[in-house]
Amino acid sequence: MYVFVLDKNKQPLDPCHPARARELLKQERAAVYKRYPFTILIKDRKLEHSVTHPHRVKIDPGSKVTGMTVLQENTARCVFACEITHRGFQIRQSLLSRRQLRRSRRSRKTRYRKARFLNRKRKGGWLPPSLQSRIENILTWVNRLCHLCPISAISQELVKFNLQKLEQPEIQGVDYQRGELFGFEVKQYLLVKWQHQCAYCGIKDVPLQIEHIVARSCGGTNRVSNLTLACQKCNQAKGNQLIAEFLKNKPELLNRILSQAKKPLIDATAVNATRWELYRRLQKTDLSVEVGSGGRTKWNRVNRGIDKSHWADSLCVGASTPEKLIIKNIKPLLISAKGHGTRQRCRPDKFGFPKAHAPSSKYFRGFTTGDIVKANIPTGKFAGIYTGRIAIRFRPSFVLHTLEQKFDVHPKYLKTIHKADGYEYK
Repeated sequence: MYVFVLDKNKQPLDPCHPARARELLKQERAAVYKRYPFTILIKDRKLEHSVTHPHRVKIDPGSKVTGMTVLQENTARCVFACEITHRGFQIRQSLLSRRQLRRSRRSRKTRYRKARFLNRKRKGGWLPPSLQSRIENILTWVNRLCHLCPISAISQELVKFNLQKLEQPEIQGVDYQRGELFGFEVKQYLLVKWQHQCAYCGIKDVPLQIEHIVARSCGGTNRVSNLTLACQKCNQAKGNQLIAEFLKNKPELLNRILSQAKKPLIDATAVNATRWELYRRLQKTDLSVEVGSGGRTKWNRVNRGIDKSHWADSLCVGASTPEKLIIKNIKPLLISAKGHGTRQRCRPDKFGFPKAHAPSSKYFRGFTTGDIVKANIPTGKFAGIYTGRIAIRFRPSFVLHTLEQKFDVHPKYLKTIHKADGYEYK
């Protein structure tokens, strides 16, 4: 990917090619400003003496993973891509554990505390912490990219604005209601719900058709709870038979399909609950915000022949997507939200009884949990040079997490290359 560039006053310039960045560093005209994402600072350049071009941040919000890219609009070149893994479900489990501990504490014979009622006041637009964290992660990275690159606009996957009346003033009735992308939104929902495979035989990587569990000729409807996906062979074999008759020799598969059909899509619900609040927060950045639907995103990606991934979906969000995208040699930065520690001082065991108390200090010998370090171990079983994320102990023995393994290391062998910022990078 391209390298972000700042001038001597830390103002963003156009990203440069990695070869150009290596040349500037070798000539000592630039210095490394940040490791993740990799950014250099040019010592002899000012923004007033440079030419910059508009860039656009494109966002594909997700429940578990959000794709984000930066597109240089004048050249249609993707200069940065990342995938942010959220920790919403982890936050939900932590809140559930805290609630259980507090509930058990109320029934013990402890000192009397006067009951309090109606002491929780929530402002308008309140979201649960597990959903709020998703929005905060996205906004954090939008703000970071705005400080590293000349961003002029934002594209977010939200909803498709219907402009058919402008193009075809005479269109009306069912044709107007269905629109140009009719069927894409429902099928995209079903692909996620049924894991991109045939519900009857489980085959993948083949064209899938929308299948009615109860056929229309037998009184079935077009409700999503009555729809599934099937390959052409299974769809023709079932025809308008009752599903109980078609799968009479496979009772386990029958029960799984019927239960899956009524199962709500938790991830889609989380995205729907946060999309408008994210849109309102993005508007406060004073940048132009464009929105597009999920069907429009898939339409753009399929027509341009791009393989599906979270960052590729974000690149195809909205009507601003160019016809020819330059995405050569793009390797997305994988970002995982890890938080900034915990306020829980007492650590309970699996039965809820206290087993340890965390120290109040967060730093030891200049290190904190989450720092990305370079370890140069001269001797021993793990002799060598490693790069990874550390978890500190309040004694000279830290845990170093690399991509392949984790082991203990003495802090005297460590050098910090990126201070903890609540995220892990790969």
